[in-house]
This record gives sequence, C-alpha cells and structure tokens, in this order.
Amino acid sequence: QVQLAESGGGLVQPGGSLRLSCAASGKIFGIAGMGWYRQAPGKQRELVATITVGGGTNYADSVKGRFTISRDNAKNSVYLQMNSLKSEDTAVYYCNVEARTSIWTAQVHDYWGQGTQVTVSS
Repeated sequence: QVQLAESGGGLVQPGGSLRLSCAASGKIFGIAGMGWYRQAPGKQRELVATITVGGGTNYADSVKGRFTISRDNAKNSVYLQMNSLKSEDTAVYYCNVEARTSIWTAQVHDYWGQGTQVTVSS
C-alpha cells in the first residue's frame, strides 16, 4: 500500500505564497506521473498541475505563471510553489501519484493524499 503525506497548507493573504509538499511511502517500485488537484466548496475537483517522471509539466490556465510544480524522484516527493495567491485559489489541495507497487508488472495505480486546506483571505 502507498501512503501520501501532505503538508504546507494554511491561511495566507492575497498576493502571498505557500509551498505544498507531498511525500509518498510504502511498497513502491517506481512512480510515474505526480500532480496536484484542488476542490473548492461546491465545486468539482480540478487539475492544478502535473509533472511527468522526466520533468514535463502541465498547468491549469488559472495558475500558469503563478504556480510551479516540481518533484524529487529520490525522495518520492512532489511540491507545489504557489505565488501571487488569489482568493479564488482557496480550496482543499490533493496530491496524486501514479505508483508501481509490484515488481512483477509495470502497471501503475492512482493514489491520493488526504488533502490540505489552502485559504487565501485578508
């Protein structure tokens, strides 16, 4: 089984910054894609940013130029640097990883963190 430990959420004023971290642990034989998603009250969960094992990135239009996703493959970790935060960024942020958990197959499975609250308010 794979466990994801998220940290870094909190309350910040508009224009401020936060850095989210997510570390995967457990029986892992490799991680493919990693990403961050968010869900605001009354809305569906949406993609924020993803990063491939080779470092290729993809961002939601609403965060381009403000958020940066990165990963440390040696630590099975993914990060989200969030700058110039806006009130509309307020949401629960979820970490997602595609992990290989068997030595006998290359198949990967999706795992989710428990979520960390980000609130942008003055």
